[in-house]
Amino acid sequence: MYNNRRRFIRSLSRTALVLPFSDLLALARPQQVKLGPTERSYNAQARPAEKGPKSPIEGTPLGVTFVDVVKESGLAVKTIYGGEGKNKYLLETTGCGLAFYDYDNDGWLDVFLVNGWRLEGFPKGQEPHCRLFKNNRDGTFTDVTKGSGLEHRTGWGQACCVGDYNNDGYDDLFVTYYGQNALYRNNGNGTFTDVTEQAGLLQPGPKTRWNTGCTFVDYDKDGHLDLFVANYVDFDLKTAPPPEAGPCTYKGLLVACGPPGLPGGKNILYHNNGNGTFTDVSAKSGILNTAGTYGLSVAASDLDNDGWPDIYVANDSSTATLYQNQKDGTFKDIAIESGAALSPEGKPQAGMGVSIGDYNRDGTLDVVKTNFAGDTDSLYTNLGDATFEDRTYPSGIGVNTRLLGWGVGFFDMDNDGWLDILMSNGHVYPEVDKSKADLKYAEHKYLYRNLQNGHFEEVTDKGGPGILEAAPARGCAFGDYDNDGDLDIAVNCVNAIPQLLRCDSTLNRNWIKIKLVGVKSNRTGIGTRVIVTARTKPEATKALVQMDELRSGGSYFSQNDLRMHFGLEHATKVDALEIRWLSGQIDRFKDLDVNRLYTIQEGGKILKSEELKGLARAAST
Repeated sequence: MYNNRRRFIRSLSRTALVLPFSDLLALARPQQVKLGPTERSYNAQARPAEKGPKSPIEGTPLGVTFVDVVKESGLAVKTIYGGEGKNKYLLETTGCGLAFYDYDNDGWLDVFLVNGWRLEGFPKGQEPHCRLFKNNRDGTFTDVTKGSGLEHRTGWGQACCVGDYNNDGYDDLFVTYYGQNALYRNNGNGTFTDVTEQAGLLQPGPKTRWNTGCTFVDYDKDGHLDLFVANYVDFDLKTAPPPEAGPCTYKGLLVACGPPGLPGGKNILYHNNGNGTFTDVSAKSGILNTAGTYGLSVAASDLDNDGWPDIYVANDSSTATLYQNQKDGTFKDIAIESGAALSPEGKPQAGMGVSIGDYNRDGTLDVVKTNFAGDTDSLYTNLGDATFEDRTYPSGIGVNTRLLGWGVGFFDMDNDGWLDILMSNGHVYPEVDKSKADLKYAEHKYLYRNLQNGHFEEVTDKGGPGILEAAPARGCAFGDYDNDGDLDIAVNCVNAIPQLLRCDSTLNRNWIKIKLVGVKSNRTGIGTRVIVTARTKPEATKALVQMDELRSGGSYFSQNDLRMHFGLEHATKVDALEIRWLSGQIDRFKDLDVNRLYTIQEGGKILKSEELKGLARAAST
């Protein structure tokens, strides 16, 4: 039955290829007026998951609890973004991302928080700016922004992504803005230099470009990280319509207009010239030849298993975009024909965040996407031949439609070797707090446990107070900030302090972490595929295989820990580790110890911490 429905929906997707884009857009958000929506979704109905093979873990205790420890961590600094209680323009709604980012190479995750702005501005000396917090290795952080070189830029900050663009051994930082983006070169001494202009990243023309998600990606595999930047709308505050212009309404409330009716933004691809500069190749590469618009979050990975990184973009009120790498410096959007662009009903959605991972452990990378309230989120299962099957309903992800999703991640919360899912939620309109509808601006998370049979169990109510606490969430990042072997979560919020959700586990399960150091490939190792084989129980006769790729950016406007994490359940060793670098180099290891971080240099050398620091010093000179 399901296969017949899938064929029908796929046929709708093919039909969509011949529809005018304006017709597709109308399917995404029914509108009263040209400039503003009455709803951002088609009000999908939640459905129970289809029954599959019985899972032995369904309904069992979770074994992990997430606790918000932000107030004692030193990270409790309010993020500013737009007006409080009421927004006049769309610009005030999107919020910011953040990064788990070991900027000083000391083996402990630091935190970078993107900050925003307000329409009325700020008195001189009181302007908000992005903040960098150093990990004190005791569960607390110290604000080291002052004197770092990161404190001078202000404005409507959006996303951040991390990668060593100049291959000097220190990961650099890129921050997107409404207006002009910023590239910060990591100097390796705790400071950064704004090299935006000298790198060739100044944007010409009027300052109406609304840059959003970003990713460092070596799309041509030349060993130098290129840069992709999504764009939302071409937004001019001088001409943007206020709520009453439409009028633009949501649930009977006047709200900020858009994006339907506003001119869509154009995504950008910058080629790394290998000398510290970039060249805009958006037109030459075919990035501008797609109908994709209203771009928000970005994730890059080899989605068709051909050895070349592709780029997926979650678009608001439009079909998603999947730029397939043509291996000659160009890209082609195959999202609709691949089956990864639309809802199960064949309609465009209001996409927000995106994450990539092999949730069913079949050796191909799947996609999860968050969408607007009143709609399901999306789960696209990779069939391995550049096509996807929408498993939103059968998997159990389609049980929720009420909350509005932003940051999202495939992550192994319980170290059983299977990827779970977390979604950070928060409404886009602060005005809903005043509505008679059962809606709130601050919302709780969604947490889904992987049942190891292609299905997920919603365990939100079992995830602890950090999951259930309501927050106006936007970006979220995943990483082990306290180095205790489980994955924690950081969340940036709108006009509120962030959240730091520490994972407390009683399961005593094993794990392995891999930090990559490229030589012929880019130094950070972004795009490298890692395959881990281990018997998750000592008595098991068959080892299970996990696969992942190292990515820059993702979730919603955020950066995860660049140390790759693999849960091993009760495995006492890793039987085999295979690393497939973008250069074509393949390194293999056997019988590795568990509960360890391995820093591995391309070519097969396992580095000690002092060797890593020495390499960075040598590269920088």
